[in-house]
Amino acid sequence: MEIVAKILIAVVALEHLYILWMEMFAWETKGKEVFKSALPAEMFKPTKGLAANQGLYNGFLAAGLIWSFFIEDQKWQTNIALFFLGCVAVAGIYGAISATKKIFFVQALPAILAIIAVLLK
Repeated sequence: MEIVAKILIAVVALEHLYILWMEMFAWETKGKEVFKSALPAEMFKPTKGLAANQGLYNGFLAAGLIWSFFIEDQKWQTNIALFFLGCVAVAGIYGAISATKKIFFVQALPAILAIIAVLLK
């Protein structure tokens, strides 16, 4: 189960690195494709700074998850992974409530599955 947990943590971290890239560097191109149903096309340029700020926060989540791979003490490794996965899950649940239900499946569900795997290892 430990390998499954690490794979799921890595998937969540990679997803958030992708979100960082999209929101910080590709908001007016890839962001426009991904969020075409959520925002009118003319809103991407004026919201570029806001999206970049969100992207930075997603990068912090990814960094915390990646950091958990380098912690040698098993208890701390587990606690750090659970903390950052919990943050991702809460953000995904909030996004599903406040924006679109799709966010639950894309962001919260993978984090919740990773939390379960970490707790079962």
